[in-house]
Amino acid sequence: MEDYNAFIPKVHFEQIPIKNLVSNQEYQRNLSAAHIQRTVENFDLYQINPVKVSRRDGVNYVFNGQHTIEIIAIVSGSRDTPVWCMIYDDLDYTQEADIFANQQKFIRSLLPYEIFMANVEAGNDDQLIIKDLVESYGLVITSCKVPGGICAVASLEYIHQKYGFHVLDRTLRLCFGTWEGEIHSLSACMLRGIALLIATFGETMRDDMFKDKVGAFSARDIGRTAKERKAGSLGYAEAMLIAYNKKMKYALRWSKLYTKKAENNEDGEYVEMEFDDGEQDVESKN
Repeated sequence: MEDYNAFIPKVHFEQIPIKNLVSNQEYQRNLSAAHIQRTVENFDLYQINPVKVSRRDGVNYVFNGQHTIEIIAIVSGSRDTPVWCMIYDDLDYTQEADIFANQQKFIRSLLPYEIFMANVEAGNDDQLIIKDLVESYGLVITSCKVPGGICAVASLEYIHQKYGFHVLDRTLRLCFGTWEGEIHSLSACMLRGIALLIATFGETMRDDMFKDKVGAFSARDIGRTAKERKAGSLGYAEAMLIAYNKKMKYALRWSKLYTKKAENNEDGEYVEMEFDDGEQDVESKN
């Protein structure tokens, strides 16, 4: 009979009050107040993992889970609150540091598409609304680029969350009506660029004019012009604004593109919209 003990960590589980845990080792990163606050506001008991603890000389040193214990302390209102701990009794300080440094080394992060589809399966409203809206235009959400397929799911979620349903709806309507689902027209930068124009100019930007004037250029052409101007979605917004304003008697004002409060920091300087993991690399390869 095979001995599988070599593959089973020598640990045991205990519930330990937070006040009896120490998590200020030199190898650990600083606590992120923003992460703690965001998680507290969206606290979910089922997302709490056991805290990894090294018991040395009778002291419980946390080497994985320092944010977890702070979040639970805030949510519960007490550091007397116990948390489940996975206790290692045979580690020294250097081993703890090595485990901390390499614990994420071989873990594959979930892709935005995988997270999105899991939310769909869970019946979460935002993702179901987005999926239904995309499919209402004869498009589909995919994990790779195909005609009529949107793999920039994080951008769909970003637009829906930041600007609302109606801006996302109009973004898809303009995008599909202009380029009919051509692969490059459904990129993250293109979608975010169109959404930025809609949020900036509202109804002063006419849909029929957009389709006629911007649609005179292929999505590839828009992308090439964008890359000559600025990185990311702002470059795409500029490229489309150039096309829209061409030979227009009453052109849309460029200054509005840079004074849109939703896209400015507190100093008034435009801040490029961030990409979620995976989407920026897709854009840079085209």
